[in-house]
Amino acid sequence: MAQAYDIRMRVFVQEQGVPAEIELDRDDNRAIHFLALASGKPAGTARLVKHRGDVKIGRMAVLKPFRRKGVGKTLLRQAIATAKKLHANKIYLHAQVAVTGFYEKQNFRCAGPIFDEAGIPHRKMVLKNKKADSKSEKSARKK
Repeated sequence: MAQAYDIRMRVFVQEQGVPAEIELDRDDNRAIHFLALASGKPAGTARLVKHRGDVKIGRMAVLKPFRRKGVGKTLLRQAIATAKKLHANKIYLHAQVAVTGFYEKQNFRCAGPIFDEAGIPHRKMVLKNKKADSKSEKSARKK
């Protein structure tokens, strides 16, 4: 976990100016942590935290040299697969507004207004449920 924490400190604290004292929190103790490697070197991280029946993906961070090379997509897909194995009712995250497009490409949809988190604008995003969406589309067509 030290490697994951190091990535988070470099990306969130050093690059983005998030206060160090709020970056690591008590959810880290109960989270499932992911570490992405590229050529054997730590490249990115993410975590899952279960809240009641829902699972929140958080602390997604990829080091600069590995961005736009599929590391984030791979991390997110692994996190989603793990959340599904936990039988999550809903899978969601708080995305920095600047990267909502990345999550939309992975089937997440914005839910609610923009809000401030650690001095950075965020949006809550929820993974679109294909089964539920296809059922609602069918019922809408019947009406």
